[in-house]
Amino acid sequence: FVPQSYPWGSEAQVDWYEAYAELGDERVKLQVFSMRSMASGGAFHRAYRHATQQAFLEAHELAFRYFGGVFRRARYDNLGAAVKRVLRGSRREETARFVAFRSHWRFESEFCTPAEGHEKGGVENEVGRFRRNHWVPVPRADDLEALNRQVLAACQADEARTVAGREQSVGTVLLIERTHLLPLAEEGFDLVEVSFPVVTSLGCVKVKTNAYSAPVKAGRTVEARLSAARVEIWHDGKRVARHERSYGRYQEIVDLEHYLDVLERKPGALAGSKPLEQWRTLGRWPESYDRFWQALIGRHGRQAGTREMIGLLQMGRTHGHATLLGAIDAALALGCTDEAAVRHLVTAQQLEHARPAAVEVGVLVQFERPLPTVGEYDQLLTPVAAGVVR
Repeated sequence: FVPQSYPWGSEAQVDWYEAYAELGDERVKLQVFSMRSMASGGAFHRAYRHATQQAFLEAHELAFRYFGGVFRRARYDNLGAAVKRVLRGSRREETARFVAFRSHWRFESEFCTPAEGHEKGGVENEVGRFRRNHWVPVPRADDLEALNRQVLAACQADEARTVAGREQSVGTVLLIERTHLLPLAEEGFDLVEVSFPVVTSLGCVKVKTNAYSAPVKAGRTVEARLSAARVEIWHDGKRVARHERSYGRYQEIVDLEHYLDVLERKPGALAGSKPLEQWRTLGRWPESYDRFWQALIGRHGRQAGTREMIGLLQMGRTHGHATLLGAIDAALALGCTDEAAVRHLVTAQQLEHARPAAVEVGVLVQFERPLPTVGEYDQLLTPVAAGVVR
């Protein structure tokens, strides 16, 4: 092998690799995108559940923003997201969407010879280094978004390291390289798939083969925006629902919050509902909710007690479920299982207690006067000869 030299901003190498993470209570195998600058040694990583073309392109855009510009050339394996057909020699027939993406961001592509992985050894070495330092032991996070915040923080922390043979840190060199990168496009490439499904009687919309809940009346047409990791539902110009994308088939992904208005009218449907089951599975329904719910049922009966619990969940929707959980835990600790007490605790946590305002005294200096002398009053007690005027 012959050592290579790379001018600033000239080349990035890209690869996918597998890693595991604990998301919630589940160990998940993830596909991780990696882009490494060959001049500076800086790198960007991002995890996805599946290495789809949509994820591939989205990760490029996030990487470009991380580096602060676009490399003139990117080197790849012959992965299906970019290559439709391998031709003779170094020629490739690229997928139409990847060609459009490259044209938008104005960079060139190069592909390795099949079975010659050493041709992008820079990114492969980076994958090994990052895996040893950040994927062992297996990281934990509530969900994929939270995990990717950890991954991004790891990329940023790695900028403090130095590459062999160089005195300056990776972060310092990245700042130098940034001035040599192609500028970012004013707008990103349109990565979102848009459809216009109709809300069903079960409060869901069909996107691909899966159903996602939306708090919109049945029969209304909404806009569904599908990205690599998320599904967003929009109605009347507002985002009304946001779900993690499911790559299964014929799945129902439902959020309990989207059914609270209906459940207030039909509280008996809560106990056996699929939205409640999914919240339990995702760890969004803590054990203290069940204890408080049962206490309300004991005091008011099943129908009225459940309706009060649903009312509290409505408060969680507006004030935040962390705030609601804290209030319920506090009420249980005090031995108070009253809905009004929880409502008071929720609002009390968000009150801003008034503090006396500081008084600016500098402008009062002009009104200062010398303190009086009281010695003169003693003269009034001294006898005075007749005819003498004081």
